[in-house]
Parts: sequence; C-alpha cells; structure tokens
Amino acid sequence: MADRGEVTVGLVLVSHAAAAAEGAAQIARQMAPDVLVLPAGGAHGGIGTDVDVVVEAIGSALETVAGVVVLTDLGSAVMSAETALELLEAESTGGADAVRVPSAPFVEGAVAAAVEAQQGGDLAAVERAAVGAGRMFAPEGPASDARGDGGPQTPSAVAPEAEVHRARAVLAPGVGLHARPAALLARAVAEMPATVRVGGANATSVLELMALGASGGAEVEVEASGDGAAEAVAEVVRLLEGDLEQG
Repeated sequence: MADRGEVTVGLVLVSHAAAAAEGAAQIARQMAPDVLVLPAGGAHGGIGTDVDVVVEAIGSALETVAGVVVLTDLGSAVMSAETALELLEAESTGGADAVRVPSAPFVEGAVAAAVEAQQGGDLAAVERAAVGAGRMFAPEGPASDARGDGGPQTPSAVAPEAEVHRARAVLAPGVGLHARPAALLARAVAEMPATVRVGGANATSVLELMALGASGGAEVEVEASGDGAAEAVAEVVRLLEGDLEQG
C-alpha cells in the first residue's frame, strides 16, 4: 500500500449526460484537488454512453495513476464500463486489473472516493469508500463499518479503556460543515495519528461530517484517543472555530 498522502488512484465518472459527468467531477475535484477525476459522459454529442469514451478515459487515467475507480449513473453506463473492462482485458495490457467498477452512488460515491484517494488510500480503499457512501444513505442509517473512505481510522466508539480527550467547539459564523469545509477537515484529520470524532461522526469521513448538518454557530463535541489525542483535539477545535474555508 502506498504511503498515506501519496495519491495513486484516480476516478472516471460515466454518465448519460456530459454535463452531469463534468459537474460531478468538478464537485469531486473541489473536495480532493490532487486527485485525477475524469468525466466520461454523453454519446455523440447527446444523451447516452459511449464505450470508446470510457475506454479512452480509463486509459488516460492509467497513464498517470496506478489504479482507477469507475463510477456510473444508470444501467447502460454500467454496461459501458464493464464492456470497457473487457476490451482492456482483451488487449492484454494488464490495465483491467487496476480498474474497479463498484456499485455505488454516483455523486456521493465520487466525493467519498475522491477524499479517500486524496488521503492516500489504495485501490481497494477507494472502492470501499465509494460503496460505503451508498450504505451511509440507506434507510437503516449509517453502516457501522462504513466510514466513507478507507483509511486507518474506524467509526466505532472509542474503547472504554482508551484515554479519551474531549472538548467543545463552536463552529465559526457562516462556516458550517458543508461539502468543502467537511473535506478540508477530513483531510486534516487524516494526517493525525489519533482517532478523532466530531459530533459522534468519524472525522476522516466527509460524508459523515456533512450528515451532521452542523451550521455556523453550532456547538459540537470533539473527542480523540490514541497517539497525539490532546493535540488532535486542540487542532480540530482550532479549525472548527476558525475559517475552514481557508484551512
């Protein structure tokens, strides 16, 4: 596995509409600016999917990164992605082994996968992040083993015997935990050795943070355990009470 922080996985977003693919890609890029995210939408200037476009996008991505996660919107997009994999396998280039096409939500999966890739997750971790995004928004609520990305922290409660450091934070006025601030916080926490939770949410999961619905002025609890827990709590409180838009 690559060192955390080294981006080795990219995304290809396959949609029936070129504008939808590009829009989702723009959102994912904002959450994870160092991750390669390529749209592969539309067919012949209209609505549909084009296998050749998907193959070209995957091939282009593999020239830059070691692995690619392909996310799709509707049924024929899945078929196009799977056909593209078959063509890669037929070329015997080995490219298909570095590609995953998970069953995952298109936009939420793209955001979660991009953040995990930004944090240095490998191909399996990025794939899990995309799939985990779907489980988070299932009717029964967040899955206990889905963190929205695949790094070393876990969403389970801190073990009773662990020393837990806690503090309260009041989010800066006008800066809630919407998409960009949540992604900035998740990336910052991913660099910390401690396990950190904010408002009960895994602080390395952008989707869990966004699901809190915390707006500017809201008070949340920050807790951390493990190496550097006290420092982690202090830094997270600083970020939450400062301007996360500026990091």
